[in-house]
Amino acid sequence: MSEPRKPAEEYVIIRHRPGYRLRRTAILLIFSVVAAVAGYATGLAQGGFRFSDVEASNDVLEEEVETLRESYRQTRQQLINLERGRAIDEQALKQARNAIVDLETRIASLKSDLTFYKNIMAPSETSKGLQVDSFSLAKGAQSSVYDFKLVLTQVGNNKSYISGVVAVNVIGLRDEEKEVIALRDLSRDIEDLGVKFRFRYFQDVEGQLTVPTGFEPLEVQVVARAEGRKSSQAERTFDWEDLTEN
Repeated sequence: MSEPRKPAEEYVIIRHRPGYRLRRTAILLIFSVVAAVAGYATGLAQGGFRFSDVEASNDVLEEEVETLRESYRQTRQQLINLERGRAIDEQALKQARNAIVDLETRIASLKSDLTFYKNIMAPSETSKGLQVDSFSLAKGAQSSVYDFKLVLTQVGNNKSYISGVVAVNVIGLRDEEKEVIALRDLSRDIEDLGVKFRFRYFQDVEGQLTVPTGFEPLEVQVVARAEGRKSSQAERTFDWEDLTEN
């Protein structure tokens, strides 16, 4: 029996080139060196440009910083000027307001005086002769001390003087009982029960009174009596609470 045939062996034929591998290796090495040198040169060039750009940017930033500093100084100075101007304006406004208040108070006072003199010189038919014009109170240094002012007028026929006496009494409660105290007993400025007066147009009676401890004032009663040819009487009562509410 014959032995089986072995498959035929295959052979590869390579062309022999003396020095080929050496040349290829040398070429690759040269390209690598050239690429490295080119990359290094490019890096230097780019590095130089970046350095110059940084210097230029630094100069620009310094100029901008200086500009901002100058702008800050100017703005701060403007703010200081505005604050000073506002303080001056506020002071001027305050003075103007005070002046307006003073003028309004003065005008009101003048109107009151004008009305007062008109009533004296040109009275109505129902108010002529001796009149108790007003009685006022103003708080003093202590809670129980008051400044008082009584005004008497002669309305209408005031070509001649009118004279007489006026009595002032404070009516109130003490221990829930009614009590009448003469102004003389409340004020060092009044010596008599009846205060004498003599005037053509008007007369003021002023002083200071002290409310006694335990006494609750309710009313102030004023009675004025003219003597002689112009004999007459005028009486008026004022509520204490109304007199002291302001």
